[in-house]
Amino acid sequence: MNIVVLLKQVPDTESVIELSDSGDGINTEDVKWVINPYDEYSLEEALLIKESREDVKVTVLTAGDSESDRSIRTAYALGVDGGVRIDTSAIPELDSLGTATILAAALKMEGCDLVLAGQRAVDDDNYQVPAMVAEELGFPLLAGVSKQEIADDVISCHQVIDGGSARVESNLPAVLTTQKGINEPRYPNMRAIMKARKRLVTVISLADIGLDADNFQADTSLVRIVSLVYAPERKPGRIVEGATAAAKAAELVNLLRDEKGVI
Repeated sequence: MNIVVLLKQVPDTESVIELSDSGDGINTEDVKWVINPYDEYSLEEALLIKESREDVKVTVLTAGDSESDRSIRTAYALGVDGGVRIDTSAIPELDSLGTATILAAALKMEGCDLVLAGQRAVDDDNYQVPAMVAEELGFPLLAGVSKQEIADDVISCHQVIDGGSARVESNLPAVLTTQKGINEPRYPNMRAIMKARKRLVTVISLADIGLDADNFQADTSLVRIVSLVYAPERKPGRIVEGATAAAKAAELVNLLRDEKGVI
């Protein structure tokens, strides 16, 4: 079984994000890049499948510049068999459809039985790329999975839905997206990290997968970022004063009624 995990690099949530002078992007000079947290769940799930079955190969696939090699080497340290980066350094900006088209083209050439991806990326929060990849490949999509089981060529999944859960199944090949809680991602040890630094990352060009970079320039994107703005500053909280608990409760009721109009 060939499993491919789609990886995306995103800014570390602990990084201080500053907008670029143009206002349509962020300054990336001092940003620490990490694997998208939801992709970590997919990566862990692929490794769990590999450990529970025979003849399973796990490959990570990403599109980006050389900075993305860091995430692939992290995946190496965790135990994947291979890593491929599609070089998109010549493309200034990719929308979701462009990204999905590129990933799907590589998947068609590589061949796979199961594609795993996080249900969303924490930077753009679009939920789009895995579904578009599934459409490009003609694979069924199993989205927001919290548990999965594979028997022969059938994958059965549990999905958390409003008010309960659903059990769905599909024949392989398929695309599956993971959500928080499906597993507990592991951490690499230092020895594995050091060994991963020496491993090569397979880099392929757009031409290698039958695509032309000219078709993915900024003026061809269907969706473009026009501007980014900081979130408005939150007003400071207020401490309710009172000599007793009853007095504080009465003051809170007055505030909710007179100032907020909620009661």
